Amino acid sequence: MRTIFTTDRIHVRDRFAHWHDIARQGIVDHDAKPTCRKSFQAELHVGAIGTNGVAFFKSSDMIVSRTRRHIARGATDEIFVCRQFSGRLMLEQDGHQVGLEPGDVTLLDPAVPYAAQFSGGSELLVFKVARNALEGRVGRARELTARALPANAEGRLTSAYLSLLPFHANGLSAAVGECVEPHILDLIALSFSRAPGGGSAQGSSARSLVRTRVRSAVEANLCDRSFGVAAAAQAAGVSVRYANAVLADDGTSIMQLLQTRRLERCRQALADPAQAHRTVSEIAYGWGFSDMSHFGRRFRALFGMLPSEFRRGAQVATSQDLQG
Repeated sequence: MRTIFTTDRIHVRDRFAHWHDIARQGIVDHDAKPTCRKSFQAELHVGAIGTNGVAFFKSSDMIVSRTRRHIARGATDEIFVCRQFSGRLMLEQDGHQVGLEPGDVTLLDPAVPYAAQFSGGSELLVFKVARNALEGRVGRARELTARALPANAEGRLTSAYLSLLPFHANGLSAAVGECVEPHILDLIALSFSRAPGGGSAQGSSARSLVRTRVRSAVEANLCDRSFGVAAAAQAAGVSVRYANAVLADDGTSIMQLLQTRRLERCRQALADPAQAHRTVSEIAYGWGFSDMSHFGRRFRALFGMLPSEFRRGAQVATSQDLQG
């Protein structure tokens, strides 16, 4: 990750003021008050996984609040997935309160006022997820904020996965980031859907679980040309009709999801210089297409050009980047 701030080389009297300005820009706008300005220390690192921002910061003890004034001044369309690394954090939002110990994970909605108290030596990861990407999987995130994930298998796996992000954010290629992004969102969604209090999201936990299971089954079987609508519904344990009804909340269906994800994987492969030796047809067949004419039409409908045209443009762009 990229270090954008540290108090190490800043005069004691200016440390907190500098930190507050940077944190308001790099994380979210807020008010903050340190326990002791003279001994205050902090640092902030930022990165990205796919289209999702990652912020990791260390700080001395302080109190933080985000009010309606901050929200009105700078609205954000993100949900924060927070994972505590060290120290203790007390969060209060929307009538809920949670205490985070190292390894604990919770959701925070920056569109709703909140208050937080950090102990000395706190280290916190903030994974910034697009609201529609998460709520499309779990329903209204507001139903799940300020609730710690339980220490069950899903919760532990989610925490372990999030613990790796500070070490890999910015180190992944765009193609790898795009591949990782849906998987981590599915894992986060599945964990919170099964957490206590998750049952009210998007009508019922069962509906949220079906959505996540269908998407996971699709992602896991994109290369299998025999995998279709019926198999995806069966993997989720529901009928095709019910699965399509659940996905209709996201404006899609099993067939559309399968086709779109396969086309997106083909686009990633065509843009990847490491796969320049593979033919367009080889890539298409590898990602579940069996009819090249159909593949070409669908690719142009989604991306505005034929696969061969897209590849030429990507190769030119790569060549220019190398020369630049």
